[in-house]
Amino acid sequence: MPRDIRTARARREQLREFLRTRRARLVPGEVGVPLVGRRRTPGLRREEVALLADVSVSWYTWLEQGRDINVSADVLDAIARALRLDEAERAYLYVLTGLNPPAPTGAGQAAAAPELLRLVDAWAPRPALLLDRYWNIAATNNAARAVFGYDDTDGNCLISYFTNPRYRSMHTHWTAAAPGVVAAFRAAAARHPDDAEFFRIVDELRETSGEFEELWARHDVATVTQTVKAVRHPDVGELIFDTTLLSLADRPGHHLELQNPRPGSGTESRLGRLPGLRHAPTA
Repeated sequence: MPRDIRTARARREQLREFLRTRRARLVPGEVGVPLVGRRRTPGLRREEVALLADVSVSWYTWLEQGRDINVSADVLDAIARALRLDEAERAYLYVLTGLNPPAPTGAGQAAAAPELLRLVDAWAPRPALLLDRYWNIAATNNAARAVFGYDDTDGNCLISYFTNPRYRSMHTHWTAAAPGVVAAFRAAAARHPDDAEFFRIVDELRETSGEFEELWARHDVATVTQTVKAVRHPDVGELIFDTTLLSLADRPGHHLELQNPRPGSGTESRLGRLPGLRHAPTA
């Protein structure tokens, strides 16, 4: 049996069991369904879920049976509300039906947890940043500010990449890296086609940076990968870092950007001479 057929069959089986168990856990009276007659099994009946979701009984039955039918985001959201699904369950329902999961509510603007803030600070004297899905800087430590030239006016990494003259002048491979940076942001924006904040950022940069305008017009896409970041700091000279990106499972789109001095580059010793970091403990 071809692999794609096996995968589709496995998804249909998972969908059937998932929907069955979600309606079985509901108490009819608690979701506005009156108790009428004797029930042999717990939870809601299929026709009751269909009524709550405002879909036909036959369509919902076909969905729960895993038949090959057309589904839309609006109908899936109605099913999710009827079954009282949380955000993780709603995303899982989308995956099982072959649609891209929706962005969690408030995912782009949630405040950083204290534990993450402590981790970012504890990473010093190595640079660390916490970025949301728009590449807004949610947190940064003093090492990142000292090494890369960030200040209080830097709120978004992409905007700073093209408009912060200090960062740009220090970045050794700025011109070579710029196309990949823009391509990665386009790929991130494509995952949220209805999120206007991505395109607000793009419009702002297109008005202020001709270089960004030219690169955006290429329509290149790329994934964010592990990279090497090199800067020439005016006080201590060349600093070379291996960049590690850690996605946060409980904050889709957010990631930690951790910088480690590249072995043999002399970066670690130079960090100890950087103003503001001279008395920080070394890793």
